[in-house]
Parts: sequence; structure tokens; C-alpha cells
Amino acid sequence: MVHFSDFDSRNYPTVDVRSGYAQWVDSYEQTVEDTMDLAVLDRLATPDWTEVRRAADLGCGTGRTGAWLRGRAAPDLVLDGVDLTPEMLAAAKAKGAHDSLTEADVADTGLPEGRYDLAVSSLIDEHLADLGPLYREAWRLVRPGGRFVLVGLHPYFIMAAGMPTHFTSAAGEDVAITTHIHLVSDHLGAGLAAGWTLTEMAEAVVDDTWIALKPKWEKYRSHPVSAAYVWRKQV
Repeated sequence: MVHFSDFDSRNYPTVDVRSGYAQWVDSYEQTVEDTMDLAVLDRLATPDWTEVRRAADLGCGTGRTGAWLRGRAAPDLVLDGVDLTPEMLAAAKAKGAHDSLTEADVADTGLPEGRYDLAVSSLIDEHLADLGPLYREAWRLVRPGGRFVLVGLHPYFIMAAGMPTHFTSAAGEDVAITTHIHLVSDHLGAGLAAGWTLTEMAEAVVDDTWIALKPKWEKYRSHPVSAAYVWRKQV
């Protein structure tokens, strides 16, 4: 097991996930770049988003991923969101992309079994100490033939930058949210153990688009920064 503490170069004060995102909610969408996750989803060859009629948005946050999916899925999409943080759910409710929003852990959502064409999760896996429960819950939710798409920070980037997920507090202090490193092999192991079949993977690197957004990242040019995994529940 790889521990983030072995790479931490910031040593920010650290808070738990629920507390951190409750504080970050007001500036979250001004901080997180679409290039990190939504642009990676746009690159995927599968699934065919237009065929998604029912989806579970696991760790839905402010509703960014839900709004993105709403613009690409079938017009009659039913979209259920789950998040641990009430403040994030309130922001998602205001955005209006979801049909239902539930305060729950992504490993135990309470959503109905085998009802979804798609489960999707964006930028949450680094907060999970163990990936297994997430992959198993997604498996429970998705119908045979359905997909689970996960996109998150690349483990290499977390290690190379030594940078946890963090935000600037109202007092102007940099605050980290509990961060874990999961190698690519950890994802593969958890997904396969849950019964999934990997059908696609994409890795994004720091490129000109990123440098324009974050000039200080020039030193990370061509380093992998985020990754997406597409899993299928075989019939």
C-alpha cells in the first residue's frame, strides 16, 4: 500500500471529507477545472451517453457531473445523485440536474439494485481508504450490460506533485482534505474483484490547455494528471 504521507510536500492542516467539502462548497466550481474530469469523459469512446436513461451519480458534489451528463444522455434520463455532504447536495439541488438527491456514503447508497444503465463517479476516489466498497456498490446498482465510469486524479500526479486535494478557507488558509493514493493496479484489482470487465481506460496529461490554466504546472508538462476507467457488467 502506498501512503500519501510519504509524498506530501504541502503539510497543510487536514480535515475529513465531509467537513472539507462543507467549507469548500462556495468556491468549488471556481477551483476545479473541467479539464481535470469532464474533458476526460468527453474523450471516451464508451459508453454511448445517448443511450443512458437511468444513471446514478456517486459523489455528485455540486452537480457538475450530473449537469454534464444531462446534456449528453437520453432526453428522458432519470438521474439520481448521492453525496456525503449536505452543503454539496444543496448546491446540486440548486443546479437542478438530478431527479433525486440522497445524503449517503457512496459505498452504501440505499439506491435500488440493478436499475441503472450507468453509475458514474468523478473526483472522489482519492478520499476513499478502500476502493472495494465503491466498486461493489456500483456493481449492485447497475443492470447487466450496464457501465460504471470512474474518473479521478492520476496516482502518479498526486505523488509527483505531493499535493493533496485542498481548498482555501474563508480565513485564507490552505486546507487539505484527507487524501489517499490508489495505484492503477488498485483500481483494476477492485474492479475485477467486484465482477466488472474493463472496456476502456483513458489518461490525460498536463498539456498546453493545462499550462494556460495553471502556468506553474509547466514543470509537470506531459505528466499524467487524471485517468478514467470504463467498466461493463457482463450479461
